[in-house]
Amino acid sequence: MTTPDVTTGGAAAAGGTARPAPAAAGFTPPLRLDLVGERPYGAPQLAVPVRLNTNENPYPPPPQVAAAMADEIRRIAAGLNRYPDREAAVLRADLAEYLAATEHVSLDVARIWAANGSNEVFHQLLLAFGGPGRSALSFAPTYSMYPQYCRDTFTRYATEPRGADFSVDTEAACAAVRRHRPTVTFLAAPNNPTGTAVPLDTVAHLASAAAESGGLLVVDEAYAEFRRPGTTSALTLLDDFPNLVVTRTMSKAFAAAGVRLGYLAAHPAVVDALRIVRLPYHLSTVTQTVARVALAHAAELLAQVAEIRAERDATVAWLRESGFTAAESDANFVLFGIFADAHRVWQELVDAGVLIRETGPDGWLRVSIGTPEEMRAFRTALAAAPAAGRRVRRTDGAPHQEGG
Repeated sequence: MTTPDVTTGGAAAAGGTARPAPAAAGFTPPLRLDLVGERPYGAPQLAVPVRLNTNENPYPPPPQVAAAMADEIRRIAAGLNRYPDREAAVLRADLAEYLAATEHVSLDVARIWAANGSNEVFHQLLLAFGGPGRSALSFAPTYSMYPQYCRDTFTRYATEPRGADFSVDTEAACAAVRRHRPTVTFLAAPNNPTGTAVPLDTVAHLASAAAESGGLLVVDEAYAEFRRPGTTSALTLLDDFPNLVVTRTMSKAFAAAGVRLGYLAAHPAVVDALRIVRLPYHLSTVTQTVARVALAHAAELLAQVAEIRAERDATVAWLRESGFTAAESDANFVLFGIFADAHRVWQELVDAGVLIRETGPDGWLRVSIGTPEEMRAFRTALAAAPAAGRRVRRTDGAPHQEGG
């Protein structure tokens, strides 16, 4: 009996073609040219005592809510050999019920869509309404993922500047929409990384301007639950503007960043378009189940929102009293500065065990609102940071760059 040639897997001995020699070292995959040199998105994840850099809710789910989640996961575990409900119909109904209770809007399931965090919602929107030959518009500084969604979907991305106070000038913004004629206009409200709210009249005018060229206005309300009293959600305009899309997330106020559940409210035709481009079974049974438990315990999970708001306002006041510039915020974070060397300030805080975010316009930093103990640690570290004493005057012509 012939012994197979182990160097070729026996192929030659069996009369086949010999296996090719191993490839030489230095393999380079055929990466898209527009991705060469790009780096993955992500805020630093460092092992420090105080992490205030990704706008998470600092309070974990209460024990009784965590127990309810665990009970439901145990209940469904025996059925995990089956695919999830690809329409997530029951979850979407629960989301509609939550919006009705909190924002007093009546929306049926056909107008609600859910996905793996707001990130997938935005990605699906551009898969359906962006693409080659189309463009998206936003107002900088703003969320740094918008250009990445556009890059990944071959959608041209354009920005127009916000004002020196980070507000959106209604007339200038509408003129920009008419000039660029985007199929998608992104408007973060409250804005990330500045925390700036957007008046409802501005939203209405922008929706009207976008409709003139058949475009969508996507209002990103990831931080809506943290807005100050008197700031009305864009959800209340959905019946007036069929091209308006309002996105939300459970990652922030619901203390459910690990669940990865984002959603939107829109015209049924928009939702149907997203059903075309979504991946099959994009929301796992576990995700849908845990999100439903969270919605059933909304009052308990949202109980800390008022405390976070109060801590935010106290942080703004302390920063200003200490000689820093702090932007008005309707979110769970504060943008502050203006430093001659923001990176050095960031590093000095990291060295002191406090991680915040390098993002926003030149010279600014962003701190997420944590527990009172975490915020005391932040104040102590910032007050002791030598580089924090080297600040620059704010001018109306200060350069802007995109936030994170």
